Amino acid sequence: MSRGHRDPSQRQLRVGEELRHAIAHILERGDIRDPEVAGRLVTVTEVTISPDLHNATVFVVPLGGGDPAPLIAGLKRVRPYLRHELAQLVQLRVVPDLSFVADTSFDQASRIEALLHSPEVRRDVEGGFADEDEERTVEDAEGRDDGA
Repeated sequence: MSRGHRDPSQRQLRVGEELRHAIAHILERGDIRDPEVAGRLVTVTEVTISPDLHNATVFVVPLGGGDPAPLIAGLKRVRPYLRHELAQLVQLRVVPDLSFVADTSFDQASRIEALLHSPEVRRDVEGGFADEDEERTVEDAEGRDDGA
């Protein structure tokens, strides 16, 4: 059996979602005193957890945008406090070790949205493809070389 990528189990998904809610709740309370985290609105978008439930990757993004690097650094500093609070909120045999990563999926979605609304794509969607296909069909029928 290969050691390739496997989809997460139902238990991993459940535990990850429970951790996501608990971490969001802890951050929402405002008990954290680190200057990079205190008073900042943070969105916890996803928590992925290892198959043995010992390691968790927490994907976060600062609400309203901005540079996530200081936020990530602050969350790494308060990791012991977060693990302690998680132990109080979530019933697990072992509280997973947390690592924090900036979630870039919102930036990618914004770039795709901008591309879809660009004039070139709009022109193609409104009928530009049909004209090009008809020209290629006529050229192919005449026996011209299309460069392939």
